[in-house]
Amino acid sequence: MLDLTPKEVSERKALRINPSKTCQPVGAMYAALGVHKCMPHSHGSQGCCSFHRMYLTRHFKEPAIASSSSFTEGASVFGGGSNLRTAAKNIFDIYDPDIIAVHTTCLSETIGDDLGSILQSITVPEGKYMVHTNTPSYVGSHVTGFSNMVTGFIKYLSVSTGVSNGKINIIPGFTNPGDMREIKRILKLLKTEFTMLPDTSGVLDAPMTGTYDMYPKGGTKIEDIIKLGDSDLTLALGDFASEQGASQLEKKCCVPYKTYMLPIGIQGTDDFVMELSKFSKNEVPYELEEERGQLVDIIVDSHPYLHGKKVAIYGDPDTVLGLTRFALELGMIPKYVITGTPGTAFETSAKELFDKFKVEGCTAKAAADLFELHQWLKNDKVDLLLGGTHGKYIARAEDIPFVRVGFPIIDRYVHSYMPMVGYKGAMRLLELMLNALMDRQDRDCADEDMEMVM
Repeated sequence: MLDLTPKEVSERKALRINPSKTCQPVGAMYAALGVHKCMPHSHGSQGCCSFHRMYLTRHFKEPAIASSSSFTEGASVFGGGSNLRTAAKNIFDIYDPDIIAVHTTCLSETIGDDLGSILQSITVPEGKYMVHTNTPSYVGSHVTGFSNMVTGFIKYLSVSTGVSNGKINIIPGFTNPGDMREIKRILKLLKTEFTMLPDTSGVLDAPMTGTYDMYPKGGTKIEDIIKLGDSDLTLALGDFASEQGASQLEKKCCVPYKTYMLPIGIQGTDDFVMELSKFSKNEVPYELEEERGQLVDIIVDSHPYLHGKKVAIYGDPDTVLGLTRFALELGMIPKYVITGTPGTAFETSAKELFDKFKVEGCTAKAAADLFELHQWLKNDKVDLLLGGTHGKYIARAEDIPFVRVGFPIIDRYVHSYMPMVGYKGAMRLLELMLNALMDRQDRDCADEDMEMVM
């Protein structure tokens, strides 16, 4: 590890070292898996598709299906149109999906394949669909790819008949199946009719039945995506992963939308619940009030362990912003807040949170990487680290308590089943954070006792 000053790190612009992101097709593939009987299709080489499937499989511990155009040298020179046409026929004949969702890779983007024209030349079986989106890996991140794929589904499929179906649309952002289940549970408690796009619950957390099912029961049905245009409102949870799709639906079908931060912590969940209560015209049920009261009770009880503690948070922008606000609610100081996804909106939103809670000396940066974060921590250590698996090397080197949250988490199990959103999710986050801090405190006490004995 090079020991650079913050000034030297901030001047490094030519490369990223251990970036806090992965490439667009990973997010596009994940979004496509959240549609029922959908086959994600990677328009590029087999190696790209294999990597993206592996990345998702290691996080969710579930098989992430996808097909590939299998580019060779010839396709790289003459274009991949014939590969995609052959692939579409084989996929419909062999795997029988209801829809194929095509995303691009660096290779197909660089050679300039026009997927819109290619798809128009493909004969799709009756009752089946093909959609596409462009996901060049050298732009944005997996969050961008997720957003683009959701937008692609809406652009191709959603229509308006002019007759309201009384529903609310939810775009849940790049979250785990456990989060999507929790969001749906809150919607049902408020007796709100809804459509969620995408919905990976029941797909990437499907039960073990003893028989492999390529298309599990979960996922948003195609007919529901088509009817998105007849809904009364869309809630986009997260500026980076969800707003683009909601905006596309408004432009195409005149469905108004509102954007909220992910419902992490008290304020985030309160905003989400009150918006649903306003839409459904139903009172907030006691079950949710009870959960909120329990969360507040835990926060009061744990206040001595959390107040004033410095925390560093990294990962997907929407997740990081939600966690930052929650940390501030707990009286913690989010000393360093970074994401690998580019965009000045992240830094602006983070600084607005810092100003709102009147904390000083905090740093927020987009298009950052974990090498940069590590250098900052060498110069000014924190009490807790929050983020995906790859931060464990920083935590180990600097002896910082570490809580795995967000994406990717590839060295632990069960996390994708458990929510971080809602009051229940906040309770779980609190448990993880408190345990990490108190384990460290117990270890320090044990070390002091040993020194006294010596």
